[in-house]
Amino acid sequence: MYHSKETVTGPTAEICERIWLSIAEKRLRPGARLKEEQLAEIFEVSRARVRQALSVLESDGLVTIVPNRGAFVAEPGVDEARDVFHVRKQIEARVVERLIDRITDAQIPQLQTHLLQEREADQRGDTSATIRLSGGFHLLLAELAGSDFLFGILRDLISRSSLITAMYRSRHLHNCGPDEHAALIDRIAARDKPGATEIMFNHLQHVEDELDLTAEAPTTRDLRQALV
Repeated sequence: MYHSKETVTGPTAEICERIWLSIAEKRLRPGARLKEEQLAEIFEVSRARVRQALSVLESDGLVTIVPNRGAFVAEPGVDEARDVFHVRKQIEARVVERLIDRITDAQIPQLQTHLLQEREADQRGDTSATIRLSGGFHLLLAELAGSDFLFGILRDLISRSSLITAMYRSRHLHNCGPDEHAALIDRIAARDKPGATEIMFNHLQHVEDELDLTAEAPTTRDLRQALV
């Protein structure tokens, strides 16, 4: 599920979710123009509703709105990509530390249940579910850590990471791996802060290493083809 900094519901939330997933699944490319009239037709909503959704996506860094030109999928540069993963490593290390300080034995099954859902989605080749669950796992860690502040920062970083991986990662690599999540859960359950922190760092480094940060931005694709 798409996690915005703003509270959105109904058709607006659906539009945001569909656009985000299309970006994450590499069906909607960075730089693609998001035409209001075409989106309104695709989602069968008013252009005002479309503008609301685009404004939400802009606030989350996924869309760039250019006056007198329209809205475009954002195109993060190489430096921004590196910055996002640098900050993610720091934030998620803190999430792990805080989580181990407060997680209860009764909460560990929540992580294991989420992991099972990830494995099932991966095994059936459900890319959409795999992407949602992969990012959702990291947000679940932040939620259980009990910090609204860290949760909010991480939500933004995960959204930006999805855009960055859509732009710089090979198409066949689409998630950050249930096996690595399983190893992290084991260390959390053991209350092993150094071990869990190391696994999280290596996990995010693995994702970053799969990015080709020398690549040119891919060409855009048709909006209707990406979203329908």
